[in-house]
Formats: sequence, structure tokens, C-alpha cells
Amino acid sequence: MSAQRAGTELNRFTRSLFHALPPRYDTLAYLLSFGQDRRWRAAVVRRVAEGAPKRVLDVACGPGGVTLALADATAADIVGVDLTEEMLRLGLANVEQSKHSGRIRLSIARAEQLPFADATFDAISFSYLMRYVDDPAATIKELARCLRPGGVIASLEFGVPAWTPAHAVWFAYTRVGLPLFGFLLGGPAWYRVGRFLGPSITNHYARHPIAAHVAAWRAAGLQSVTVRPMSFGGGLVLSATKSKPT
Repeated sequence: MSAQRAGTELNRFTRSLFHALPPRYDTLAYLLSFGQDRRWRAAVVRRVAEGAPKRVLDVACGPGGVTLALADATAADIVGVDLTEEMLRLGLANVEQSKHSGRIRLSIARAEQLPFADATFDAISFSYLMRYVDDPAATIKELARCLRPGGVIASLEFGVPAWTPAHAVWFAYTRVGLPLFGFLLGGPAWYRVGRFLGPSITNHYARHPIAAHVAAWRAAGLQSVTVRPMSFGGGLVLSATKSKPT
């Protein structure tokens, strides 16, 4: 597991937020999202697998849920990177217990400054990343740099439902239900994340609307950008391909 020092204040906050979560991270993410998290991940994996990539980068891989699903769905060699060492340690244990350990490598890296050459990967996925970087437009540009022309990039982020009844339920759950259930199921660390999550999502889209994300993807040389709301907009899957030189 290689090391890369993360330098920004937001990077440090992200590590502090997630370092205590790993032991039951995937299970609690599944329970607290009422099973929707795995549906959203599966949509990202299917989009990446469509191109039959030979080398895939999974950014913000956490304990390896998407990474391992990509290994199940493709024959690719996969590199997973994350900012939080504790998440990667759990991910490494999960990989070593799987049948795919020979073609998955995990390392610490910042999405804002990836340690890979241009056009290294045939496909890139990332999950729940953009709320934890200072400059989403610069970050998507850095990710696109590592993608070969014609390659696929797909992401999963939380969204904010637009339909009024769904938004009301989402707001009540993220402000009250999520912190409460997080504490009951996961203790103080999950309570902290639960309290942070709803306002974080709302504030992120106030600063960076979906249209701004799409514009940033296009400015980074990505084309055919698609936005797929899931679960009434509580999940958001974006995907695109990298433009080929003309």
C-alpha cells in the first residue's frame, strides 16, 4: 500500500470524518440507505463494464465495495485509491479474502493529484468524492487526465430530490433519521457522519449545481455526459466518455 500525503484542510477533515468508520462501513451504508446504495453502485459498475476495460481506476474506493464489484463484472486489472488509510486497510483485507486479489491494487492517493501518467486507464469510477474536494472542476480535470481517449468515466454521488414529497422525506431523514439511526447502529462516529451528511449535500449543490458539474465534465474533455437520478434523486450517477483527438 503506497503512501501519498494529503495536504489540504478539507483532506484532513475527510480523514478525520471517516477514520473511525471502516469495520462495518458497507453493512451500515446498506442499512442506512435502505439498500439503495448498492443499487446505485451497481449502475456505476454496469456503465464501466460496458466498454470491457483492461485497466480501471476506482477513486475514493473506501473498503473496496465498488472495486470488488468491478472485478466481478470485468476482467480488468484494477487500481483503487482512497485518502483514508483505515478505509484502505479494510479494503485490502476484503481484497485479500476475495478471488480477485491478483488483479487489484490499493493505495493512498488524493483525487486532486493522482500519481499516474496521462491516459493510463481505460475506465475510471469514483464514489461520493466531490463534496470532499475544494475544486470539483479541477478534480474532474485531473481524473480525465488519467483516462485514455474513448474511455468511460462514471460516478456516484448523493443527490437532492427535486419532487416536493420526495424532498420532504429526504430532508427529514437526512436531518433527523440518519443521525439517530446512525448512532443506534454505529455509535458516535456514525452519528457524526449522519449529522454532517444532509447539510453537506445541500450546501454542495448550492455551490456546485448539477449543471455546473456537467459543464466541468465537458470542459475537462468529456463528452456524452449523462445524468441519471436514482431513488427519486437521492442518488446521482453521472457518466461520460473522453473525447478522442481530432
